[in-house]
Amino acid sequence: MEAPVTISGYVAGTVDFRPTRNNTPRATFRIGCTPRVQRQGGWGDGATVWMTIVCWRWLAEHVLESINKGDPVIVQGKLRNQVWSDANGEEQRRLVIEAMSVGHDLAHGTSTFHKVQRVDVPDDLDRETGEMITKVEQEDLDEPIDDRQLAEVRS
Repeated sequence: MEAPVTISGYVAGTVDFRPTRNNTPRATFRIGCTPRVQRQGGWGDGATVWMTIVCWRWLAEHVLESINKGDPVIVQGKLRNQVWSDANGEEQRRLVIEAMSVGHDLAHGTSTFHKVQRVDVPDDLDRETGEMITKVEQEDLDEPIDDRQLAEVRS
């Protein structure tokens, strides 16, 4: 079962854009959400909730071009548990939102939309197959590729 969430807040820093090893676009950024709470007859800021947002593919590229530090945003996505090993080999965990949609919160300002023309990009399997065929054609091999050569093509 999925854990869909919607969160609004302010972008805490610059968008970090790093393609993966497979050259899949990936962007991350943090947002801070500070609720207003009533205290002793008045209103004040509650504890800020910090959340890491992860975006993939086209969304990652569009976020890189559109979102800046301090922007009010609304993010809709799936709550995920990110697990990794730190430098000491200890397992670390944190909750992140894998974004499906990111936009400016128009309750705090205005925004202008620019539609992007998309170019079809083959998926990773098609790309790997194409690279292997190109390598075979360039080397004009008369024999099939062995496992070692296949590993070179994929790396």
